[in-house]
Amino acid sequence: MTATAGPTATTALGLAAALGAGLLIGLERERRKRRRRGAAQVQAAGIRSFALVALAGGLAQALGMALGTAWLVVLGAALVALLAVVAYARSLRLPGAAAADTDPGLTTELALFVTYLVGVLSVQSPALGAGAAVVVATLLAARERLHRFATQALSEAELHDALILAALALVLLPLAPATPPAALQPWVPVAPRTLLLTVVLILALQAAGHVAGRLMGARAGLALAGLFSGFVSSTASIVAMGARVRSGSPLAAASAGAVASTAATWLQAALLVAALAPAALTTVLPAALAGAGVAATLAALMAWRAPAAEPSAGPAGPDTSRGPLRLREAVALASLLAVVSVAVAWAQQRFGALGLLGGTALAALADAHAPVAALASLHSRGAIGAPALLQGLVAAVSANAVVRAVAAFTAGGRGYGWRVAGSLLASTSAAVVVAAWAQRATQLP
Repeated sequence: MTATAGPTATTALGLAAALGAGLLIGLERERRKRRRRGAAQVQAAGIRSFALVALAGGLAQALGMALGTAWLVVLGAALVALLAVVAYARSLRLPGAAAADTDPGLTTELALFVTYLVGVLSVQSPALGAGAAVVVATLLAARERLHRFATQALSEAELHDALILAALALVLLPLAPATPPAALQPWVPVAPRTLLLTVVLILALQAAGHVAGRLMGARAGLALAGLFSGFVSSTASIVAMGARVRSGSPLAAASAGAVASTAATWLQAALLVAALAPAALTTVLPAALAGAGVAATLAALMAWRAPAAEPSAGPAGPDTSRGPLRLREAVALASLLAVVSVAVAWAQQRFGALGLLGGTALAALADAHAPVAALASLHSRGAIGAPALLQGLVAAVSANAVVRAVAAFTAGGRGYGWRVAGSLLASTSAAVVVAAWAQRATQLP
């Protein structure tokens, strides 16, 4: 009796989960059917039909497991599919169908078949089946919101960019070689998958910033616009904010946007390390968070002291005439990464640790993230350790900070330049102090 109590209890729990799943999905369909005026006769399946179909799936799976055969599940699936087809054909012929809806759709019939599969799954795994039922019911209940998002909220440019990002991440990235080409390996130490992963990561950050900007709107002000545009280029954001100051924008608000973009530099550097050299993230993260935290705090103080926030459109804000993703900039950064990887690897082999830091600093004068990605790639191949990666990251962002400070003075004048340069000095100093402390702590016995 004890030997059979366990399987029996599990089966009973699975059947209960299947019934609950059918009731949940059927409840949503029943309410939907009653809300459609004059369409109650068109949609045949309601709460009882869905509950019975889910329970049928659970019983077919339970009996199939007891008999050691899967034919009951297959036969039940074929029967439910046939009933769904018949119900759809009947809905097209019933009087009032055209008046109720010119396109009755297949949602209810497809949901009926999916509910059967959820019932089958519930006997195998009650928790997974219940979760699947919640997902199905949520999708059905969000019909109006999903339609409004697809037809009104989402623009053609945003859809185009979303498809590009999905194709890169789900199609091209898995197919890209994970190791450098054998013929070029002595000279090109970075793998094609690493380059493509860098492009995908940058585009994903841009997409996340665009979504947050859409949700928060213009009330977020220049600080939010600067933070998001900093994931593309902090230097370009600083120059754009300086142009705003020249054109009459409040100095404190524009400075807040510029300083917020410097926080994005540290965050993106940490994300690159997390994607390309995850084993070194614990070593790099404290210094990166220190730099980003100081910059974000200073940006928040400047934004708090500024007058009412301006709309985020303009030189540093999103351009509504084009999509949110900047594929050309991301590909250019990946190309720069390939060149910098060769230069940094050569400097490290020729001059050791000093050459590594020097080559990283020189490469960072053009862009801070390409040398960071190159160092992370070297670490993933075992060419350098985590301490060297941390030193190189701090050297890269520090060298690039000098370029950004000069750009701030040039673009926005002395008042704007001193604010941006001071914040760069403070955030970089915080990162250097934390990095030195972390390395000293690792060397202690």
